[in-house]
Amino acid sequence: MPKVLRRQMSVLVAALILATVLCLLFAVDKKAGAASGASFKNFELAATPPQPVGTTCPGSGSECTNNAAEPAIRADRAGNFYASSENGLSSGTLAWKSSDNGLHYKTLPSPNIVSAGQNSTGFAPGGGDTDLAVAPQKNASGNYNVYVASLSLANVTVSTSQDGGQTFSKNVLSATVPGDDREWIAADGSNKVCVSYHDVATFNINVDCSYDAGATFTQHAVPGAIDANHAYLIDNNQIGNLAIDPRNHNVYQVFNGIANSNEAASGAAGQTNYHAVWMGVSTDGGKTFTDHRVYVGPKKESYNHNFTNVSVDRAGNVYAAWSNDRAIYYSYSTDQGKSWSNPIKINSSPANTAIFPWSTAGSAGKVDVVYYGTSYRGDPQTAPPSAEWHVYMAQIQNATSGSRTITQYQASPVNHRGGVCEEGISCSGNRDLYDDFGVAASPTTGLASIVYSDDQPGNSAQDDHTSVATQTSGPGIF
Repeated sequence: MPKVLRRQMSVLVAALILATVLCLLFAVDKKAGAASGASFKNFELAATPPQPVGTTCPGSGSECTNNAAEPAIRADRAGNFYASSENGLSSGTLAWKSSDNGLHYKTLPSPNIVSAGQNSTGFAPGGGDTDLAVAPQKNASGNYNVYVASLSLANVTVSTSQDGGQTFSKNVLSATVPGDDREWIAADGSNKVCVSYHDVATFNINVDCSYDAGATFTQHAVPGAIDANHAYLIDNNQIGNLAIDPRNHNVYQVFNGIANSNEAASGAAGQTNYHAVWMGVSTDGGKTFTDHRVYVGPKKESYNHNFTNVSVDRAGNVYAAWSNDRAIYYSYSTDQGKSWSNPIKINSSPANTAIFPWSTAGSAGKVDVVYYGTSYRGDPQTAPPSAEWHVYMAQIQNATSGSRTITQYQASPVNHRGGVCEEGISCSGNRDLYDDFGVAASPTTGLASIVYSDDQPGNSAQDDHTSVATQTSGPGIF
């Protein structure tokens, strides 16, 4: 073969190889929900009270049932999972713990209950909008503090366990500004914990911190997670969750809102689409914040869908996830929240419509994102009765690289049919799935456990309960 022809053939082969590699990378990046390689165990969690403390599920009989929704979950450094779910305002919060990689959960004492009868849930100063955090360092007794936050509307209750969930103490006045809504909680060190919340009077995002395991909250961010240069966002935002990087103690508060001050001037508060994702970043432990734009989308889009989410991996990379009511996207920052990548779509068929994202990050560039998904394409709130919803988990590897892979798994059976209202307490449609759910991954196995809301088999609020989907095989994120 002539030398010139050999050279042309070599170039052609190299081009073909490069094209094949790029096609494979693109195919993996969009891998569909039918992907094999991971399996999940699903079961319902127990309620407490009236189910006795220590009830282990899955189990037999009626003890492994509950009527709770909108759950949260975290994992400690030893691989224990802690989950909570709300029983309703003034009715207490349910809590569970798994010490066997999420295969069984036992009930814990209700974190905020102050009175209980044999046939009632008792009274609790809290019980709404639960969230949960676990300390990244052990306390003096050798345990990781567990914090459960719940809402009373008048204030925020933070319940603390310093003995692995056996007992809880309560601070019913954790918010330094009374009259609150949608609180979130995050922990740092062995005894620091912070809460964020909307105050009803101004709709500002407040961040308060405690240095004595939640007994007192003495640090109040000024002016809040919304800095003075972006004050127009105070009346035009929806709060997302709170996260703390234990490496450098940075505090991250994600939220969505309007894009600029002109939009605030052009419409009444709350009437402009929240088509921008923002990240409040504190580099002084939550005392002050600086706001950075994560993404500004088309004005016709709204990310005011519950809830924008933030997580941080062990290398300090920060991830924001959100929904435009049709799809789930994420963006990442490798410089502590100052600058952000272009958004990357996560969900794929058969999860054609996806809502309610939550994420957990593990080792560098590894993230699990969960969401409710259906094959129906369109407005979730007007989905037909034939639309079947499932819990999906997308695992992202090399999340901060162009060679990322996104593998989507269906993690649950049908957990809802038909429309899903996303307007909170203003909902006029079906709100059986409430507003959020959660995922955590064990640092010892890397595998995930997901707590979610389920209204089957009756597809009605009377059948609402909290279930768990625990990953039993496949790749992990640690």
